[in-house]
Amino acid sequence: MNDNSTISNIKDMLYKSGEKYADRPAYEINNNIVTHKEFRDKVNYLGTALMNMGLKGKRIAVIGQNSFNWEMAYLSIVCGTGAVVPLDKTLPENELENLVKRSEVNAIFFDEKYEDIIKNISQKDDNNLQILISMGEVKNKESVYSQSKLLEKGKELINNGNRDFIDSNIDENAMNILLFTSGTTSKSKAVMLSHKNICSNLMSINDRLKINENDTFLSVLPLHHVFECTVGFLYPLYTGSKIVFGRGLRHITEDLKANKISVLLCVPAVYENIYKNIRKKFEKEGNLELLKSMEAKAENCPMNERKEMFKQIHESLSTNTKILVSGAAALDPEVEKGFRLWGFNMVQGYGLTETSPVIAVGSEDNYKPSSIGSALNGIKAKIINPNQDGIGELAVKGDSIMLGYLNDEVATQKVFNDGWFLTGDLATIDEDGYIFICGRKKSVIVLKNGKNIFPEEMEKLVNKIDGVKESFVFGKITNRTKDDIRLNVEIVYDKDEVQNTYNVNTLDEIYKTFHQKIKEVNSLMPSYKAIRGIVFSEEPLIKTSTNKIKRDENIARINTISV
Repeated sequence: MNDNSTISNIKDMLYKSGEKYADRPAYEINNNIVTHKEFRDKVNYLGTALMNMGLKGKRIAVIGQNSFNWEMAYLSIVCGTGAVVPLDKTLPENELENLVKRSEVNAIFFDEKYEDIIKNISQKDDNNLQILISMGEVKNKESVYSQSKLLEKGKELINNGNRDFIDSNIDENAMNILLFTSGTTSKSKAVMLSHKNICSNLMSINDRLKINENDTFLSVLPLHHVFECTVGFLYPLYTGSKIVFGRGLRHITEDLKANKISVLLCVPAVYENIYKNIRKKFEKEGNLELLKSMEAKAENCPMNERKEMFKQIHESLSTNTKILVSGAAALDPEVEKGFRLWGFNMVQGYGLTETSPVIAVGSEDNYKPSSIGSALNGIKAKIINPNQDGIGELAVKGDSIMLGYLNDEVATQKVFNDGWFLTGDLATIDEDGYIFICGRKKSVIVLKNGKNIFPEEMEKLVNKIDGVKESFVFGKITNRTKDDIRLNVEIVYDKDEVQNTYNVNTLDEIYKTFHQKIKEVNSLMPSYKAIRGIVFSEEPLIKTSTNKIKRDENIARINTISV
């Protein structure tokens, strides 16, 4: 690793890479380019203004859509002012109020659409929120500062010799980033991260992935989530790459093509939907058998030849694509294999908020099907208490592991075992060090015969049924004995697609069709894995902002439905 790649804190990263890639494009916004130097200058202006407001050493929140101003605000806080607290923009007002109180923030940056909510919260007596900063307003107004005006003020201060922010020192071991885990505020934990945590992760990722200043990232996952924040925001700044903000998941294929995206970080559901739509297009055109024939030929071809063979698919997405990273949940092996047969370097990544986040990620030369790759350099991984199949809880150790949970020593102690962080995921590690995730430890359904069922595995099979948008597998105790658990599934279906695909019209016909399809799924597996009951719904499952199923909340809701 060269000197430019060795970084001690995020500010050090920002300045080193800013000097190295000064005139390279850092952002493209509505066809306008912002260079790495221009962006870093703006961070200095805003940080100087914040310190001038008396916010040195304070906690400051950021909430809003992925944007240039969001990222500028984040860095102006964390690179010398105080501690940054990214908040989930999808949360209702009462939950945001709870997080503002728990995090003890003194100021907050927000999009205009959240202004009324933030004002309401600031008027409560039980929190420290005093300074409100709009990322959209161009002028200051009563009780709300304009980020644009603060930039002007900071520039003026620097021009007059103020170097308070520029010369401020960073304690790389102190808590400077506070992130809330997914879930309701009563259950979510406040994860304390340091500059050392993040920067060690950036350097480890850089050892694994071959990203450089010629790459373009599409930012679509929410920035308050550490996966997007570390890998989709800080990492491209570190490597001198360019960031383009997507218009939303519905427009992802158009944005990939229009912006010549080379790096995409996304969740499995999006990749699975793209894959499904591409195959349906071939089927509709009468070319599905031709596609299958080409895929069979591609099996023994190198990646560059596959890319040429499936040029039509690449042109429909992005001919510049270098790597597609899937994270936040397990990717359907069929989809993973399909994209790679088409010449896309698709890999899986894995991590948690508590690990800053990346523990492992595949790459073109560090790849095995269905694996998340091997642990990154600087991270040790092992399996605790493996069973006869080698499955046990994944534990990790390294500089990217969190400092702990804020004001919760008991919860902190529970997730550490002799210096190893317990991920809560069950996994295996093969002889080459490749990690295979089986499922969440707390999600495993244990049957009367002692067999373990991973609901995620079952859901992949159900989700392949035409007309199924998503599914949720859960265990239900039968009336016969208290320990007799049977598998059930909630199917969220697309009524129009079901009617068109199966030529059925009434709800009774739809339900009979799915019961038959579930029987077919059951025939593919041992009898103890058979799904015995079905709940039907057209309403989406309760999920986090990164599309993870909230299992406890869905089970609580299902308990109100008769199976």
